[in-house]
Amino acid sequence: MPDAGSPLLVALSGLPGSGKTTVARALATRLGAVHVRVDVIETALATSDAVSLADHPELGYRVAYALASDHLRNGISVVADTVNPVAVTREAWRRVAADAGARVLDVEVVCSNPAEHRRRVEERVTDIPGHEEPTWEDVVRREFEPIALGPDAVRVDTARGSEAAVESITRHLDER
Repeated sequence: MPDAGSPLLVALSGLPGSGKTTVARALATRLGAVHVRVDVIETALATSDAVSLADHPELGYRVAYALASDHLRNGISVVADTVNPVAVTREAWRRVAADAGARVLDVEVVCSNPAEHRRRVEERVTDIPGHEEPTWEDVVRREFEPIALGPDAVRVDTARGSEAAVESITRHLDER
């Protein structure tokens, strides 16, 4: 069991437009952690001629797991920013943390206001050259299993902004 001095993996989950990246950036800054964003990895892979994500859709996550593992093994905490939609991907993040001797916290990021969530999806402009943002219809159709809440898993709501979500996560970490 990792102790309080061990590096920390915060594995964010949530639908596109829920506020994950905004939360991830602020949380990584607050914790002095590395922000590992699967959208950056997948876009780099998709824009290369080396691999087809259509043929290998898991590659972005595999690279993210490897990067996170390397940082954690070097004593650097990580905030993983991925949709992380199903139990199997969440379990993979927990294995990454366990194998690196790190603590882990699963965080499901939601936007409980459907109109605000839709506005975010429809109005956002990508900050990753070559990245294609999903449409609202893509988000609505996306498979997503809510996380099982517990001492190592929390849900935060960004409907009124990300600051309260970051505060909630850091408060939870302080109480552990």
